[in-house]
Amino acid sequence: MSDQNDDYVYDEASGEWLPASELAARAAAAAPVARDASGAVLADGDSVTLIKDLKVKGAGQTLKQGTVIRSIRLTPNIEEIDCRFDGIKGLVLRTEFVRKR
Repeated sequence: MSDQNDDYVYDEASGEWLPASELAARAAAAAPVARDASGAVLADGDSVTLIKDLKVKGAGQTLKQGTVIRSIRLTPNIEEIDCRFDGIKGLVLRTEFVRKR
């Protein structure tokens, strides 16, 4: 189902000439996706809830289970998310300890 005007690109992995749109679709499907503890896909700007009490190193504070963290940002590491929380700068949480709201 490629358009006749579509550019063809050599795919070194398969050794074939493929339409650029198909190659882009394959790359998007193979890209790793950040998931929460329940397996839901996370995206920038999502709100998450902590599923466990977490001690925050360097802040002398514990984030309690059920705490809502708003406006997360994904990082290049799919197992970590950047967060903002009152009084804690540079908070990074592991995705295994959060659940999407």
